[in-house]
Amino acid sequence: KSRKDRPQRSPLYQADPNIEKMWSDIFYPDNPKRREQLIRKNQELQDYMKSNFLATNELIDVMNKHLCCSFNHITLIETATLQENCDVMIGCIHEIQAVVEKIDKELKEKLEPTLYEKLRNKGLSAEDFTVISKIIEGVCGIATAGSITLVGLLIDKGIILANIASKCALIAASTLASVGLAAVFLGIDMIVEAILGSIERDQLKAALEEYDRVLEDFGPASHQYQYNITYVTIKIEEIQNQV
Repeated sequence: KSRKDRPQRSPLYQADPNIEKMWSDIFYPDNPKRREQLIRKNQELQDYMKSNFLATNELIDVMNKHLCCSFNHITLIETATLQENCDVMIGCIHEIQAVVEKIDKELKEKLEPTLYEKLRNKGLSAEDFTVISKIIEGVCGIATAGSITLVGLLIDKGIILANIASKCALIAASTLASVGLAAVFLGIDMIVEAILGSIERDQLKAALEEYDRVLEDFGPASHQYQYNITYVTIKIEEIQNQV
């Protein structure tokens, strides 16, 4: 028979993928549970990404205020892919690291080793503060109690910037990298609606395993990153209130 003479599927069957999904769920009862798990993991990744962007902007505000920097806020774009948003985050962190490393290098050259360690360990006496403030003013252009405290904290907590950047890089290199955040943020239907039965089961299982691998590293790193930035902002406020 020619193609036009072959029997066609009914329009109702073609137009309603929910019927196919219903039959898929009957034969593969774990699929609905896996979909729900995937949605929850998507939401978890969303929360980490949003919180990390907000925390980075808090750090930017503190550095702009106390070190006369001119960083711009970063914005998470939900229509972009995970890789594109991770690249924004990594790029911003690298810019912050460059400023911190420049300050750190100059202070190492100009400060006595014991005084440098006191700065890092927040053990400055009143006399130390007077000496170091002149040097930091020459390096940063400003030497308030807040700026000196911030410099010490940034040098001491620098590893946290490197850590979160490396975790973002891992996401960017994963199989999730090309997933649009619209899919992550708005639900999983657009990912699974076209795959049914055993194919859907395998796809869901593989996706869950990939999200587990990503979240296992990215979750703790995000918590530590956000905690350290909160710690920095609180310490700056405490020092300012004491002055």
